[in-house]
Amino acid sequence: MSSSELRFTRAHCWVRQEGKTVVVGITDYAQEQMSELTFVELPEVGEQVEAEEEVAVVESVKAANDVFAPVAGTIVEVNEALLEQPESVNNDPFGKGWLFKMKPENMGDLDDLLDADAYEAQLPLEEEE
Repeated sequence: MSSSELRFTRAHCWVRQEGKTVVVGITDYAQEQMSELTFVELPEVGEQVEAEEEVAVVESVKAANDVFAPVAGTIVEVNEALLEQPESVNNDPFGKGWLFKMKPENMGDLDDLLDADAYEAQLPLEEEE
């Protein structure tokens, strides 16, 4: 999978369209900043969410971070494997580490998300760590 297939939020989530649904996870940059994840709290299937609404929490030894819905829609599936193995997000953030799937109210809202180049451009420079 190339990053050109993905869209991104400024809050470090990636979004991949799969038919009429989207798969959502946190970016490689986000998981690196947090270090090893120790706990994931996922949304409820069937939950209606608004764009930028807090829908999940990822916790690491460093901090707990909220995960926000990239677009408005309905949660249709969650990655229950993460409840037992939250480190999957660290090991494979764009694959097995996905968090949830949702059906957007309006697929056109995906166009408002960042492409890979725009997402990379808004990341802090490495020297600033």
